[in-house]
Amino acid sequence: MKFFKNVIGAVLAARLVAGKPIYQRAAAFNYGVTPVRGVNIGGWLVLEPWITPSIFQSVDQSLGIVDEFTLTAQLGPEKALEILQPHWDSWCTLDDFQKIANAGFNLVRIPIGYWAYALYDGETYTQGAAPYMDAAIDWARQTGLKVWIDLHGAPGSQNAFDNSGHRKATPGWQQGGTVAQTLEVLNTITKKYAQTSYQDVVVGIELLNEPANWALNFDTLEQFYRDGYGQVRAVSDSPVIIHDAFYQPDTWNNILNPGDNGATNVVVDHHEYQVFSNSLVAMSGAQHIDFVCSNSHTYAGSDKFVIVGEFTAAMTDCAFALNGYGVGARYDGTYPGSTNVASCAGINNINTWNATYKADVKNYLYAQLASFETKAQGWIFWNFKTEGAHEWDALVLADNGMWPDLRGERFVAMC
Repeated sequence: MKFFKNVIGAVLAARLVAGKPIYQRAAAFNYGVTPVRGVNIGGWLVLEPWITPSIFQSVDQSLGIVDEFTLTAQLGPEKALEILQPHWDSWCTLDDFQKIANAGFNLVRIPIGYWAYALYDGETYTQGAAPYMDAAIDWARQTGLKVWIDLHGAPGSQNAFDNSGHRKATPGWQQGGTVAQTLEVLNTITKKYAQTSYQDVVVGIELLNEPANWALNFDTLEQFYRDGYGQVRAVSDSPVIIHDAFYQPDTWNNILNPGDNGATNVVVDHHEYQVFSNSLVAMSGAQHIDFVCSNSHTYAGSDKFVIVGEFTAAMTDCAFALNGYGVGARYDGTYPGSTNVASCAGINNINTWNATYKADVKNYLYAQLASFETKAQGWIFWNFKTEGAHEWDALVLADNGMWPDLRGERFVAMC
């Protein structure tokens, strides 16, 4: 899930773009033919307070623990591991993967932080998450799911969000040796998971999640993507995923495509949410759907396949700690500088939704699925589950009949 400043755009299917060919991808997943219909495994190998608030509520509140970085900084690695190990063991299991597959999804995107593979000076984290990626890949094989490996947090933080591991005032990535350190971690990931022996299940390695364009140098980011791509290609032709950095996807045209030194198998990841501004949370259900349609033209023009790698059924920011642990919501006016729209009471629990609200959520979800499949090459919902934020919880939504038949549905353009 992600908080970000640019809340527009998504992606475009190749068949709609004259003169801008979309290039064939690796055989493990037939991008452009089979739509990606995935879920994110968020809040597992990288903590997010709004996904599992109980972890943060269980510690001494005076310590100011708001992310995975401060968890270890305040408690120390031994006590932090006493919290993290049971969480890693229980938050995501083979049973969850089976539920995901049974619901008709075909892919999981698995965020992981750099600290699972290396620790650097000045960065305080607890290690131990890396073996769980291996377990997840085994579960995916058993259940017929494909996997994107997503480097979700980089040294210094690429966006200063808590989901990067370290919530801070400004990103520290691109300062000092952080880019080189990130490439070291990617090299570790790539040397293992880009091997052809993994290509039956690992159909994407995402070089970095959500680098913040408003705080980073574009040329440095582009070179990082080139270097990361080169590391993968030194091993195999496994698909490389680059996040658009909150630019429109076509910003990355002519970069890492076949006309650029023969680069192939590169996919752009675009994220779209309609909850991170005062104006967006004030919209009605119908207006949220209209906004999906009004953005559909911005999907055009990419010379690569583009997947909407994060989106949600949420129309509010009412999920507890969504904007950061200890930070309120725009919807009810408790977020700094926001204006009250209505109460958040009942919004996080599907059992309290009235028929109108259920219909609005279901229609909004369907509109996005249709848009992301007819204007793009697919989507990955955020998140597979939560402790208590049902607009964001794919499995709760599935249990309550909010998803269409993902095995039989052929979406048609609504916009």
